[in-house]
Amino acid sequence: MPQTLAAVATVTWESVLAELAARRGEFHSQGYVPRDFIEKFIELGVYRASAPQRFGGTSMPPAEFIQIVERVAKADGSAGWVVAFGSALTYLGSLPLETQAEIYRDGPDVVHAGALFPVQAAQPTGSGYLVDGRWKFASGCMGADVISVGLPPEDDSGRPRAALLRRDQVRIVQEWDVTGMRASGSFDVVVSGVEVPREWTFVRGGTPTVDEPLYRYPLIGYQAQVHSAVGLGVAQAALEFVQEAGARTGITGAPPLADRAYYRTTFSKAYAALNSARAFSLDVADEVWRTVVAGDEASPEQLARIRLSAANLADVSAQVVHDLCSISGAGIIGNSHPMQLLRQDSQVPQLHATLGQAVYDGAGAVLIGRPTTIPGFL
Repeated sequence: MPQTLAAVATVTWESVLAELAARRGEFHSQGYVPRDFIEKFIELGVYRASAPQRFGGTSMPPAEFIQIVERVAKADGSAGWVVAFGSALTYLGSLPLETQAEIYRDGPDVVHAGALFPVQAAQPTGSGYLVDGRWKFASGCMGADVISVGLPPEDDSGRPRAALLRRDQVRIVQEWDVTGMRASGSFDVVVSGVEVPREWTFVRGGTPTVDEPLYRYPLIGYQAQVHSAVGLGVAQAALEFVQEAGARTGITGAPPLADRAYYRTTFSKAYAALNSARAFSLDVADEVWRTVVAGDEASPEQLARIRLSAANLADVSAQVVHDLCSISGAGIIGNSHPMQLLRQDSQVPQLHATLGQAVYDGAGAVLIGRPTTIPGFL
C-alpha cells in the first residue's frame, strides 16, 4: 500500500528540521507539506509509530510521540500538525485483521489521512457501501497513501463509521484559504461512486481487533494529546523568540526589552504555565501507558484526565503566545513577523473537535462522579 518504504535512514532529525526551516515558505505558499518531505519523516519512523507490532510497527509510547510532534511544531506548526497524524493508524485498529494485513502488506510505513465531516450517507450494497460525497479538513491528504471518509453511525453510540480508500480513489480539492496552519493541506476530498467493501470500513473509536498496548490506549484521547502537542511546540517557539529578542532595543532608543520588569515577568509566567501544562499532559500519558502495558483498561478517570490535560495544554499554549505577543512591540502586526505567524498557528489546536471547551464539562463530570452528557466522551 505505501508508495515508499523506510529502509536504512539517510536523514537525521537535525537535517530534516533544518530543511523544514529552509522550505517553510514554500510549504505555506502552496498550502501543504509535499510527499517528498513526508518521506523524510517516514525514514525517521514517524509513520510506523502507530502501526501494529504484528505488522512491523513500533507502537511508540504516546508520551514519546507527543514529544516528536512538539519538536516538529516548534520548527513549523503546520508540519507538526501533519506529523501528528503519524498517530492516526490507531484509527484503523478496528478493521478486520485480514484488511490490516493487506494495508501493511508492503510494510508498516503507511500514511493515513482522514476527513470525517460532514458525514455522508452511503448506499448499502450486497458487500459494502457505495460511497459518494465531499468531506472537509483532510489534513495531510497530499502525502497520504490511504484516506478515510465519514459515514453515518449505525447504532446509538454516536460514533460514525469511516470508509477507507486508496489515494487514487479520491479526488483532492485544494480549497484551504486560512491563516493558521496554512501548510497543513487540510483540503476537501471528493469520492464519486466508489464501492467500498464492508471489511474496509470501521467505526471511529470502535473496539480494536489488534490486542497490543497502543491499541488499548484511549484512541480519541490520544488524538487530543497529539493535536495539543502542536500548540505546545508553537508556544515553545514563541518563548524562544521572546527570550532571544529581549536584548534588542526599539526604534525609540529605549532600554532593551529584557531590562524591563513587565517583559521579564510576562516571560517567566508564560514559561511556568506552559511547562506546567506540558508536565501534566506527559505525566498522564505515562501513567495510562503503564496501565495498558500491564494489560489493564484505562479507567474513566484516566480517560477524563487525558482529555482534560490535552484541552488545558491547547488553551495554555494559545494563551502563552497571546501574552508574549502583547510584550513584543508593534512590529508583530506585520504579516511576516515570526510572532504573527506563531500567533495564527497557536489558535488552531484549541479549536479542534477533541479539544473544545466542552471537554472541561465532560472531564469535570467524570472526576466528580457525575454522568457526562457529551456523546462518545468515554
